[in-house]
Amino acid sequence: MKNVLIIGATGQIGTELTMKLRNEYPNGQIVAGYIPGAEPKGILAESGPSEVVDITNPQQIADAVDKYKVDTIYNLAALLSATAEAKPQLAYKIGLGGLYNTLEVAREKNCAVFTPSSIGSFGKDTPKDNTPQDTIQRPDTIYGVTKVAGELLSDYYARRFGVDTRSVRFPGLISYVAPPGGGTTDYAVDIYYHAVKGETFKCPIAAGTFMDMMYMPDALRACIEIMEADPSRLVHRNSFNIAAMSFDPEIIYKKIQEHVPGFKMEYEFDPLRQAIADSWPNSLDDSCARNEWDWKPEFDLEAMTVDMLKNLRAKLDIK
Repeated sequence: MKNVLIIGATGQIGTELTMKLRNEYPNGQIVAGYIPGAEPKGILAESGPSEVVDITNPQQIADAVDKYKVDTIYNLAALLSATAEAKPQLAYKIGLGGLYNTLEVAREKNCAVFTPSSIGSFGKDTPKDNTPQDTIQRPDTIYGVTKVAGELLSDYYARRFGVDTRSVRFPGLISYVAPPGGGTTDYAVDIYYHAVKGETFKCPIAAGTFMDMMYMPDALRACIEIMEADPSRLVHRNSFNIAAMSFDPEIIYKKIQEHVPGFKMEYEFDPLRQAIADSWPNSLDDSCARNEWDWKPEFDLEAMTVDMLKNLRAKLDIK
């Protein structure tokens, strides 16, 4: 990678990935693509180029690719799971229509494409524990439908047109930098904010609901490592299971209590988020990613908790 366009650069992943790519490739052009109303701010705006790139507008994608001689596109535009259920037509337009636009530009301009998939691509009929790389995928959310279709469409463009498409299935992502964006796993971000503020956390997910989670630094490494991987080793492309940790609300609550002894949590059930969570795997088998491109997470729950609490206290200026 030399010149990279990140579509959705001001979102939860894009905000941090853009900065990491600029640090990793200081001699390249790392372009922050954004939509009006979500302009880059602060260091994100000051540290490199940015362009208006609406993924539903293929001409804007093509213009940015031409202007900056882009060789790799990171397509991060999407509505997250719970938000997508409230706006299914828009979720489809962005998630699948936008991917088609991106792949067509990549085909014409000879670009590699990264498009994240998700644990949301699985459904209630999928094996729940140690979910295999290749297994049944029958999601019952529009978010999951677009992710499965996106995996297939990306594989088609790789096979039919030779577009270098690659992807990972993200678990829930936890970060102190960007606020949550409407995902089912966002409770695992919110809980840390409440802990450092000394507030009681009202958990929308029931005790005993296990989901795979990952700390954002590991997720960012995965985004880069999969695109740098030796293509001759890749048996799979779209999309690799990756995993770091699996826990339910009680486990993360008790872990935070070890560092914030007075912290309290109550349950305030959200039927929509719970239904989505119940359809997802408890844990993923990421052996294919480990074997084909040497994937390995660096953060477990303890290391993540220490780092989250430290950085959130600094961010919120709480002693």
